[in-house]
Amino acid sequence: MAAISTFEGKTGNNLIDALRPREWELLVSHLQPWAGEVGRAMQTPGSRVEWAYFPIGKAMASYRVSFSDGGEVETALIGREGAVGGIVSRGHLPAFALAVVLFGGTFARISLNDLDALKAAEPAIDSLFNRYADCLLAQVFQASACNASHSIQQRAARWLVAASERTGSDELTLTQDQLAGMLGVGRSYTTRVIGHFKAEGVVDTQRGRLTVLDHANLTAMACNCNDIVRGHFNTVLKGVYPEP
Repeated sequence: MAAISTFEGKTGNNLIDALRPREWELLVSHLQPWAGEVGRAMQTPGSRVEWAYFPIGKAMASYRVSFSDGGEVETALIGREGAVGGIVSRGHLPAFALAVVLFGGTFARISLNDLDALKAAEPAIDSLFNRYADCLLAQVFQASACNASHSIQQRAARWLVAASERTGSDELTLTQDQLAGMLGVGRSYTTRVIGHFKAEGVVDTQRGRLTVLDHANLTAMACNCNDIVRGHFNTVLKGVYPEP
């Protein structure tokens, strides 16, 4: 595939677009468009990591940990503020978690050979991705604490708010089964929670789609974990995390 060359100063990925013009042009010259269909894997546990992927616009990816009974739980949600793959590590280490496309769309990707060469030659690119790795780790830490401490309703509201902010859209292609899988709970729990959200007028659902109707009240129903993650992003990578 040809390198991405149609952008004029912006790719639609906030992390890439945080680079200064010279470094931005160097990175973009090595990027390829990649069609991310829902459910398509970007890496599987134990596989050799060959690429780094950057969600563009409304595209989103999900890091998940798989269990022996076939279940999966999401550990990180990645949108236009971030990247999936070997951003920091040198070489092609095996993947620990499953990474799949959650919301379909275009991703930009770069081979790790090219990325490692750019990071070695350009300290600004290396620094940017090191700082993003710190933010991603903070996101995983916060999600772990959230899962242990907050109610399913708070977690569901947090997840929906985060997905809406990252995609920049109040319409999410999502089923209640998928949401249950993201949260690591049974479908009956999410059915009750979504029913409550609908009764309060904060969301509406159609087959395979959920629409956020009242972002402010949905945010009020969530825990403050999104705010904590956003605050860390704004300290380490100001302007990269999408604003509400």
